[in-house]
Amino acid sequence: MSIHTARVAVITGGSQGIGAGLVAGYRELGWAVVANARAIKPSHDPDVLTIEGDLAEPGAADQIVDAALDRFGRVDTLVNNAGVFIGKPFTDYTDDDYATVVGVNLTGFFRLTQRAIAEMLSRDGGHVVNMTATLAEVADSATPAMLAALTKGGVAAATRSLAIEYATRGIRVNAVSPGIVQTPMHPPESYAKLGDRMPPLGRIGQVDDIVRAVLFLEASPYVTGEIVHVDGGQAAGH
Repeated sequence: MSIHTARVAVITGGSQGIGAGLVAGYRELGWAVVANARAIKPSHDPDVLTIEGDLAEPGAADQIVDAALDRFGRVDTLVNNAGVFIGKPFTDYTDDDYATVVGVNLTGFFRLTQRAIAEMLSRDGGHVVNMTATLAEVADSATPAMLAALTKGGVAAATRSLAIEYATRGIRVNAVSPGIVQTPMHPPESYAKLGDRMPPLGRIGQVDDIVRAVLFLEASPYVTGEIVHVDGGQAAGH
């Protein structure tokens, strides 16, 4: 195990979109980063360690945290950014759909957070930031997404529960709840169909909007159990 003086963030779903933005954001702060994704290229930056693997697979959490400890010797923050979204009518969901979404959004989240918090406890402190979804709180008949509601709603509840459980032990737990964000998963032409479902601020969210919110939480030591909605006002209504 090497000794690393900089703080270390573990970021899942770190290969593109919001995840890649988070990797860059933490590096700009001088942090070392361990980035995981199902497909991710090695980094030329010695302070960025990439770990390829499916978060839903048994052993993935141990692989990620063990690699972080071996390379950098510590885990200060975990950003649970990885997520799977499958939107379709409820009765059209298949067993494979269920297994895929739950495997990453709940099982992978559970295993990695459990292992990371155990390491944080050994160092008397740390921070967990979870990615939820406004769609899990504000249902939209035009976008049926029960599995997102089930899993991301569960993550939101877990955020509050863990924040209270570890409040006196130096570990903060927060969440960011994105609305519609322009990422490689959502091509620009898909936004033309939004119509009156456009967020109240009148624009689509950008990756940097989410990154700023996560870094705000990172820099706010008196904030825990908070779910920050970064959705252009979507959660407030229309």
